[in-house]
Formats: sequence, structure tokens, C-alpha cells
Amino acid sequence: MKYITKEVKIGIAGIIALCVLVYGINWLKGIHLFQPSNYFFVQFHDVNGLTKSSPVFADGVRVGIVRDIQYNPVKPGDVVVEVEVDTDLRIPKGSSAELVSELMGGVRMNFLLANNPREKYLPGDTIDGTLNNGMMASVAKLVPQIEVMLPKLDSILTSMNAIVSDKSIPATLHSLQTTTANLAVASAQLKGVMSHDLPQLTGKLNVIGDNFVAISGNLKGIDYAAMLKQVDETLANVKLLTDKLNNKDNTLGLLFNDPGLYNNLNATTANAASLLEDLKAHPKRYVHFSLFGKKDK
Repeated sequence: MKYITKEVKIGIAGIIALCVLVYGINWLKGIHLFQPSNYFFVQFHDVNGLTKSSPVFADGVRVGIVRDIQYNPVKPGDVVVEVEVDTDLRIPKGSSAELVSELMGGVRMNFLLANNPREKYLPGDTIDGTLNNGMMASVAKLVPQIEVMLPKLDSILTSMNAIVSDKSIPATLHSLQTTTANLAVASAQLKGVMSHDLPQLTGKLNVIGDNFVAISGNLKGIDYAAMLKQVDETLANVKLLTDKLNNKDNTLGLLFNDPGLYNNLNATTANAASLLEDLKAHPKRYVHFSLFGKKDK
């Protein structure tokens, strides 16, 4: 032990510290140096800012990390991404990988596992990859429409500023407030009418309704057949009387229809009137009163 000097101890401690530092950095990156893993290659046309040590997910569960990103000089436009995944992960044939852009600007890789229980990719195989911008793609599509709408929004804001600065707006609001107060008063009055006058009116209507019911009951008790029979008999008697007045075989008929009788009555009336006039003018011709007997003329 006398050959282990202080310098050797310092060197061994430095080596151990360096190993711990390297392991800690890789552990923070998600790289487990002493844990077995499988490597696959994913081919993209655009990695959209994907970086090394980015997490890899499958069905929402983290299953690995991105170990390396290389441009493929043999096929210009292709980028090969090397991923390290857990040995327990089985990637069926027909599966693919996609890059999803997150709202905070990051990019993550998702494995879209196919339903193929018979065949699977072996470590070192190449898997096809696609780019899925997610919500960012929708936002990118909306940008041109927003650019077109900006001048209209500016015009709308200018119009709104002109309306707000109009001096007639406060007067209109004051008038609206007054109208609202009047409506409240009218509503209170209507409520008072409904609570006081309406019950009285309802009571009067009920009384009128009862009277109508009583009148209806009285009318219901009338024998309309007998009444109509009496009316028919009266009309028949009136018709009989009218026929007799128009016929000359009775006294009333002769009186109303014989002109001679009418003329005689007129002549008799005229003579009676003349006699009364002469009686008034010369009463002594017709009446003589004497206490001593009649004198000779």
C-alpha cells in the first residue's frame, strides 16, 4: 500500500468523479448506460427541429430517446433519426413514427404501433416517419385568413371609436335609463291593478255569469211550443178578423166596404149638424113652455 501515493489517490478520485459526471449527464438526458436497449432508425423528410435526447413515446408512454440525427447524403431530402427504445417494446411490422409539434415549440416523436401480432421490426431496421404539425398546422392555415381580416378589424375598431366618442351616446343612455325607470313604475302600477282591481272585476264577472246561468235556467223552463201555438192562434184570429172586414157578408164588412152606407152616414151626420145649428139659432121653434096655456098666434 506504500506504492499508492497521494497523486495516485487524486487521479483515481478524478477518474471516479469523471465517470459519475458522464453517467449523471447521460442519466439526465434519459440515457441509461448500464441498461440494455434496442436501436432503430426512423426516416423523415423533415425533422422540424427535432433534437438529440428528445423523448420517444408510444401510446402516451415514454419508451425511449433520440440518440442521433443524421442527414442522408445518399438520398437528398431524407433525414435518418436513430432512436433507443426499451428492449421490452415490440414494434409490429406496418408501424410508423410521427413528429408532433407542441404548443411550447418543442417536438416529440410518437410511435404509431400497428396491430400485427405475427411480424415485428428487428433492432437496426428502418421505420417510416411522418410529420404532424398538429395545432400548429391549423394555426398556419388560419394565418392568411387573419391577414385578410386585419384591415377589416382596423376599420371596425375605427368605427367603434367614432361611435364611442359620439356625444349623443350619454344622452341616449340617460334616455334609456329614464325609460327603464318608467317601465318599472308602470310595472308596479300594473301589479297593483292585478292584485286589487282584478279580483273585484273577477267577482263581478262571476256574478254576471251566475245571472246568465239563472236567465238561461228560466229560459230553459219556458214552454216554447205552447207559446208559439198561442202566437199562431192569435195570428189566425187576426187574419180571420181581417178577412171579415174585407168581406161584405157581415155588418163590419158592410160598414168598411159599402160606399152607400158611408155616404148615408155622412149625410145623416151633416143633417144632424145642421139641425143642431138651427136649434141653437131658433130654439123657440122647437120648444114652447107656458104656465097659462097655449096662446093663439
